[in-house]
Amino acid sequence: MVLLLQGCAIRSPYEEASDPLEPVNRAIYTFNDTFDRYLLRPVAEGYQEYVPAVARTGVRNFFANLDEPVTIVNQLLQGKPGHAAGDTMRFGFNTIFGVLGLMDVATGWGLEKHDEDFGQTFGVWGFGEGWYLVLPLLGPSTVRDTAGLPLQFRMSFVSRETEGYTRVGYYALLFVSKRADLLSASQVLDTGSLDEYLQVRAAYRQKRWYDIHDGEPPEPDFFDDELFKE
Repeated sequence: MVLLLQGCAIRSPYEEASDPLEPVNRAIYTFNDTFDRYLLRPVAEGYQEYVPAVARTGVRNFFANLDEPVTIVNQLLQGKPGHAAGDTMRFGFNTIFGVLGLMDVATGWGLEKHDEDFGQTFGVWGFGEGWYLVLPLLGPSTVRDTAGLPLQFRMSFVSRETEGYTRVGYYALLFVSKRADLLSASQVLDTGSLDEYLQVRAAYRQKRWYDIHDGEPPEPDFFDDELFKE
C-alpha cells in the first residue's frame, strides 16, 4: 500500500511508464515467455485443435460466470448500482438457465457482460498505477493492480470452495482456456515487435486505462508539453 500511495498521481498511458524495476521485470518476462513457448502455448494449441469449439465456449462461459460476483462487488464499490443490478440478474440467469454458466443465455436476453476488478476500482477511486510490474506466470501488472489480487483471490469461488488437486485442475484449465483465446494476439506480437517487452507494457497500460474509463477514456492532450519533453 505504501508503494501504491507513491503512485497516487494519475498517469495516462500516453505518459512515460514508471518502470524502475525494468531489469528485474525483463528477467521475469523472459522466464514467462520461455514457460509459454515450451509448455503453455503448445498445450493451448492442442486444446484449441482437439477440443470442440462448443466445449471451449462452455469452459469460457463457466469461468466468466464464476467471476460475476467479483464484478458485481466492484461495480457497487465504483458507484454503479445499475450495472450491479444487471449483472446480478445476469449471474442468476446464467447459473440457473445456463446450466451453471456453461451457456450464456443472459447476453441474448439483453443483459450485457461487464468486467470489473479491484485494480479498476482503485483506479476509479483515484489511485495511480504506480510502478509497472511483471509477475511470474501472471504477466504484466502494476502496483495498483497487484494490490487488488489478494482481494480478487479471496473472493474467487475456486479459492474458497476447492482445494488440492481440484483447485490445481480448475486453475490449469482456466490458464489453458485463456491462453487459447490469445493465440492470435501472440502471433501478431511475434511477427511485429522489435521489443516485445515495451510493446506488451504499452498495450497493458492502454488496456487498463480503457477499462478504468469503461471504454471511454479522456482524449490525450497532445499539445501538453509534458508529453514531448525529453
